[in-house]
Amino acid sequence: MRVHTRHTPGFGVARVLLAPGEAVQAAAESLLASSFNIAESNQNRGRKGGRSVFTAPPEGGWVDLAPLGPGDVYPLELTGSTGWSVHREGVLARPSTVRVDQNWAPLQQLFGADSGFLEHYSGRGPLLLTAPGPVDSFDLGRGEIVTVRPDYLLAYPDTLQCRLRALDPSGPQSLRTGEGLVLDFAGPGTVLVQSRNRRVSQA
Repeated sequence: MRVHTRHTPGFGVARVLLAPGEAVQAAAESLLASSFNIAESNQNRGRKGGRSVFTAPPEGGWVDLAPLGPGDVYPLELTGSTGWSVHREGVLARPSTVRVDQNWAPLQQLFGADSGFLEHYSGRGPLLLTAPGPVDSFDLGRGEIVTVRPDYLLAYPDTLQCRLRALDPSGPQSLRTGEGLVLDFAGPGTVLVQSRNRRVSQA
């Protein structure tokens, strides 16, 4: 699976090039166009946010995927050696070689029993991310620390140390949305952020 992007960062579209029989999973409504004979199988049919699997025919093919709103698309190449934690609203598509780790221990430690605003991905291949604004990054050296608001966080690798804390312990907080919380990251590693607030962009 190879990915070419265009119209970034304002109105990004990703062309996913598929080898014969290769498949990519994405939100059903994100398909803009495809080459002939791409097969689509639906998961959670009829439900909002349902996922589809697009599979190439014997001669291979392509699909064009676009987020529902304006913003960037960003292929994050997973090498198999390091997993990434990604904002749960930040994934546009993934190949079958990249998996979602539902019960990844560090995120369980971060959020407790609650379902937080992050998901963990591992494996090999391009994980296609989407953001309501251009994707930016902070490259942290060993021991260097940066604080990021959850509404702007896109992804970070397992090499980083992460701490979740409340802005105001007496104020409202939500592990699901990140309201009232911040994340402290210590290097080495790269924090990917988006240059527009996710909740404001969806308002």
